Amino acid sequence: MTIENAPTEDGKEGARGLHKTARADERKVEAEKGSDLAKGADRFDERSRSSDGKSAGEKQR
Repeated sequence: MTIENAPTEDGKEGARGLHKTARADERKVEAEKGSDLAKGADRFDERSRSSDGKSAGEKQR
């Protein structure tokens, strides 16, 4: 959910906090790893493949 889609101000505040925490965690992991994490479609495929060795497309067949 994007921040703008939250129906209440509390929801928007929660979304902002979650977004900020996720961004900080990603920076921490990238610093430990020494390189950037994959983004967008590459990241989706990487995360999907890591669970069972198959890509998202292979799972749908």
